[in-house]
Amino acid sequence: MLPEGGSLDGYAFTMLELLAQEAPPERFEDLVRQARSAGATEDELVRLAAAKERSLDIRQLFGRRQQREAGLSALVDTARDLTLPYSLDTLLKVITRRARLLLGLDMSWVSLYDSKAGLSHVRAADGNASAITVGFKVPVGGGVGEPARERSAPFWTPDYLRDEGFVHDEVIDNVVRTEGLRAIMAVPLRHEHSTFGVLYVADRNVRHFLPDEVSLMTSLADLAAVAIERTTLLEQAQAEVTELELDTSRAMDSSAAARRLHSTHSELIDMVLGGSDLHALVNRAAAELDGSLLVRGTAGKDLASTDDFPRQGGAGSGAGTAGSGSRSGESAGTDVVRVDEESLDRACLDAHAEGEPVRCADGPELWACPVTGGTESLGTLVLHRDGPPSDVQLQLLGLVSQTVAVLLLMQRSTAVAEGQVRDELFHDLLNASLLPPDQLAARARRLAVDLTDPHVVVVARPEGGAQGRAVVWASSYAHRLSGLKYADGGRIVLLLPGDDPTAAANAVSRELSTVLGHPVTVGTAGPVTTPDAVKRTYQEAQRCLDALTALGGTGGTASQRELGFLGLLLSDKHDIDGFICSAIGPVLDYDSQQSTELLRTLESYFTSGSSPTRAAEALHVHPNTVSRRLERIAELLGADWQEPAQALEVQLALRLQRARHMLGARGGTAGHHRAADPVA
Repeated sequence: MLPEGGSLDGYAFTMLELLAQEAPPERFEDLVRQARSAGATEDELVRLAAAKERSLDIRQLFGRRQQREAGLSALVDTARDLTLPYSLDTLLKVITRRARLLLGLDMSWVSLYDSKAGLSHVRAADGNASAITVGFKVPVGGGVGEPARERSAPFWTPDYLRDEGFVHDEVIDNVVRTEGLRAIMAVPLRHEHSTFGVLYVADRNVRHFLPDEVSLMTSLADLAAVAIERTTLLEQAQAEVTELELDTSRAMDSSAAARRLHSTHSELIDMVLGGSDLHALVNRAAAELDGSLLVRGTAGKDLASTDDFPRQGGAGSGAGTAGSGSRSGESAGTDVVRVDEESLDRACLDAHAEGEPVRCADGPELWACPVTGGTESLGTLVLHRDGPPSDVQLQLLGLVSQTVAVLLLMQRSTAVAEGQVRDELFHDLLNASLLPPDQLAARARRLAVDLTDPHVVVVARPEGGAQGRAVVWASSYAHRLSGLKYADGGRIVLLLPGDDPTAAANAVSRELSTVLGHPVTVGTAGPVTTPDAVKRTYQEAQRCLDALTALGGTGGTASQRELGFLGLLLSDKHDIDGFICSAIGPVLDYDSQQSTELLRTLESYFTSGSSPTRAAEALHVHPNTVSRRLERIAELLGADWQEPAQALEVQLALRLQRARHMLGARGGTAGHHRAADPVA
């Protein structure tokens, strides 16, 4: 557009119109050139150029105002966006995106300071290529972030790598170089009087940030700090609410569990008061504990268990224990869980040592809880489960152990109450009552003692401890095993079901020693199957006890078999067959089965003064033959057969065997051995 009349005023008016039209700077330059072409004077051109500069300044001012208005508008939109409910990570992503777009830059990121670690971590980034990623540790002491944090004010550089006006850090420099960044601005994120993070914006070109841009980023950082603080507090409040809800839920669960524990405990106590036995009590408790249970006595004997309690080969099973110990419903070929005796014993010992339920250190999920009455140990309650029990189930296990203790103490009291009647019966058996055997057997049956079944007599002499405690224990032990007891001075006499006197004596010695805390010397004899044989067997057990004492075996156990030829002399029955069988029975069996001459070789060996060479001469065989036969004898009788004690019994058995043969005995050495000619 040409000015009207071509005057200077006309040109000036035209510039005002160009300003009103927001014309580009080139139009103003064109106007000056037109005036020069129209022949304007030098003074007019100078004044016209000054008017052009003022016009361009005004135009630039208008541009900055428009840019500021756009920035403020974007800032308002950002503030509105930051009021929405976000998680902290999502909020930081919104902040970085808005910061990058606000000034039209290439990249932005936020780092938050971790006071515990002493480092800043990048929590969100926008426009990054690869180097600055979430989780990147920003070193302290270098870069533009450190002066911004220290001064609590924005800090920027137009060309980061070329600027020496701040401390550089090699790690940060490498990241900046990798991302290709040039201009970087760092704005602190402040809350009250502390700085908890830094907002970064960057461009990949050299750029000088204008004051308006710095102010705009400062406002954005203030808004972001408020939003971050609000979101952090909200998340903390939500976490506290969640924790309170969990506490409330746990309290309700705990209350329900307490009611269930009380109900179950009351039910178990009612069962005890109603006369239920230990087996029924254990089964009911196992159903509540969702597992299998075993009650083991202080002597290692199982008192009761559920049918599905896993055992190894059924060893040590007692009353209430199911045969092989397999879980119900399991068949051959399945992977059946077994609990070996060693693990079981170790768990019982650990439970009494700790005084609370403990888990077996190895093997299956096995928990043991001590059963105690005051300071007295009554046994151990063992729980097996497919998985670990809950805290409530462990509490219930402790309550079940208390109930079992009550039942065992009640059984002991019952046994003591019946003790007088049972003691009178046993007294009559030991003293050869004038009553006929049938009447004695009938009295015994009324007390759940069947004298037609095999029984052994055990005589125990405590070597210390309270006699009254030993008598109380004997009453409970005899009642538990359906046997009888009698106190004879300082000795405890027991009539127990079974056909193995040695095993019975060992069990009595082990359990009574544990109860008293002192050794116990035990003599035993049997078995007997008639009432009139009890007295004779009792006298034999007494002689075994006396012989054991005379031999210095205090604290041990002995039967006629353990005493060897002394037992043969002490026994009323003089069981020669049994003695020969125990001493040289394997040799007799081998000769009978293999048609060998080991017995003859054995006698020649002793006759020749234990000389294999002279024995070979007497037998008319090679010395190597005798050596091989002696090796076979060692395999049959054991490696210690030539030790003085065993050699004496072997020689005595050989003499008895020779005497029986010479007297024409044909009945065999032990019922199943045929007499062999030792000199043929």
